[in-house]
Amino acid sequence: MIHKMNLWNESFNKIKNKTKTIEMRLCDEKRSIICIGDSIEFTNTKTNEICKCEVVNLYKYENFDELYKHHNKTTIGYADNEVADPDDMLAYYSAEKIEQYGVLGIEVIVK
Repeated sequence: MIHKMNLWNESFNKIKNKTKTIEMRLCDEKRSIICIGDSIEFTNTKTNEICKCEVVNLYKYENFDELYKHHNKTTIGYADNEVADPDDMLAYYSAEKIEQYGVLGIEVIVK
């Protein structure tokens, strides 16, 4: 199955350059059907460039605190000199939605 997702320019480039290997999302209806072996076409919201990836692993957690505890900060998109803070995800998702759906780490490789 092919899934389509939009990514901000910075995250898109990190996935494309293979420095970020785990995309973090809510585990909502759209994401809960993703399976290992599926394809994801990420679209850069700034340039409309597409990066095709394969899903190689899925990590389900109750919240971003748990996800951050179990993954290296560079794999989820932070630079070595940055502080990885799960509260950063509140800029994208409300606490209510996180509690409602839980979260998903989608590990990908660029095709």
